[in-house]
Amino acid sequence: MDTIHPEGEKRLLPCEGEKTPLCVDTYGGRIYVEWDEQGKVTALGQLPFFVDFLKTGDLFEPWVKDCPLTYASPNAPTKTDVLGTLFLSVLSGHTRYAHINAIRFDAVNPELLGMRKVVSEDSVRRAFQGMEESAGQEWLQTHLRRGYEALLYEPWILDMDGTVKTVYGKQEGAEVGYNPHKPGRPSHVYQTYIIANLRLVIDVEVQPGNQTAASYAQPRLWSFLDSLPKAAWPAFVRGDCAWGNETAMREAEERGLAYLFKLKQSPNVKRLVEEVFMRADWAPAGQGWEGVNAELQLMGWTKSRRVAVLRREIPPETVERKLKKKKAKTQQSELAFMETAAPLQQYEYAVLATDLNDELMTIAQHYRDRSDAENMFDELKNQWGWSGYTTQDLKRCQIMARVIALIYNWWSLFARLAIPEKHAEAATSRPLLLTGVAKQIRHGGQSTLIVTNAHSKTAWIQKRLQSLAAFLLELKRNAEQLDWLDRWRLILSRALQKFLQGKILARPKWLPQMD
Repeated sequence: MDTIHPEGEKRLLPCEGEKTPLCVDTYGGRIYVEWDEQGKVTALGQLPFFVDFLKTGDLFEPWVKDCPLTYASPNAPTKTDVLGTLFLSVLSGHTRYAHINAIRFDAVNPELLGMRKVVSEDSVRRAFQGMEESAGQEWLQTHLRRGYEALLYEPWILDMDGTVKTVYGKQEGAEVGYNPHKPGRPSHVYQTYIIANLRLVIDVEVQPGNQTAASYAQPRLWSFLDSLPKAAWPAFVRGDCAWGNETAMREAEERGLAYLFKLKQSPNVKRLVEEVFMRADWAPAGQGWEGVNAELQLMGWTKSRRVAVLRREIPPETVERKLKKKKAKTQQSELAFMETAAPLQQYEYAVLATDLNDELMTIAQHYRDRSDAENMFDELKNQWGWSGYTTQDLKRCQIMARVIALIYNWWSLFARLAIPEKHAEAATSRPLLLTGVAKQIRHGGQSTLIVTNAHSKTAWIQKRLQSLAAFLLELKRNAEQLDWLDRWRLILSRALQKFLQGKILARPKWLPQMD
């Protein structure tokens, strides 16, 4: 018997509480979507290679074990859970504690770190609240040092610089100071010490926003250097115009430590530029610059010092644009203005104070190389969370700055093992070496991670990770014959083979504890 009302299409939307595929229309046709709440999957499918690196280098477990984090409640999370959650959050590129919710139910990677679970954002935020500041400082400085100290017996350069972190609430130390991106906005200052060219952080101090001057950073710098044996001192220290002052130069000279600092364009420095302008011995200094050597003793200086005056011609169109802008402001005639402006304003100048014996071109290149520190700040702030993870007290901001620096150092060395020819920033290295959808399956008591990588360089990535895994495996086979320091210096030697030119790092003596 024919039905009067034929059956229509099946219901597209499930009833409340019903677990059926959800139908959605796309340009490729209708598809059905469902959620698998039991599947063990992760978006960081290549993390096992990094964990293998941390375990072989004996980095993660000692860091957790030495952490002065204590809980009184039997229901409190473990140190491994708290620090592992923070580690996964920072590695994922998060900048806020709230972002931890994005990895809260990762069912694969916590197990790789020995964790029981990913804890909540509130548990991580409150974790360091009761930690004694000096204990937290010693803990993190010790583990920062474990990563780089074997490198200090090779020739190296120490860069000192600071970067401003804008804050928006009522945080401790949120003071108005030098803030080029948000003038008038309260900020914190991250005074940082860096192994030049390797982009490894030695230490970072978080200070109130009105303490951008180098004088606030110098006590920590000289304390660190005095704690090192002379054999581990840098070839020279290098800083911008914030460090070009009598105190910094005198402290370096008293220690017999070479320095290279830029000077501020004070009236007496400008007078020196005018005096040397017509000299005939200007020599090429590279990249369009030319320079001359001179002697200078500013007011407040205890003696005369060598300075290198550098200049570079400004393109004519830039000069003309600046002159027109200045003319409009001063309402002077163009002829009179051109007479007073030329020729000094057709050049840009830099005046460097140094006690190095190198020639001008080398001095100029040494200072140009300092610009790599700015690239490092950009990476740490925009790709690693230095611009976030803010709390109301300065102590936890300081702890998080060092935690991020430590994880950044670990990842940078791991990435150099896979890509030894260059430093790959996180924006490049994470998609290459970390991300990839992975599903974990178990069979016969064995866990297997099946990774699907959608990157265009998938074959290249697999080849690099296979080579890295083979190196770590060979190292572990000899682990009984090698102690931690021997394993770590071999890892560093391979990771930094471009800079060491194939040399194997020598076994150094342990360095004294830093203050």
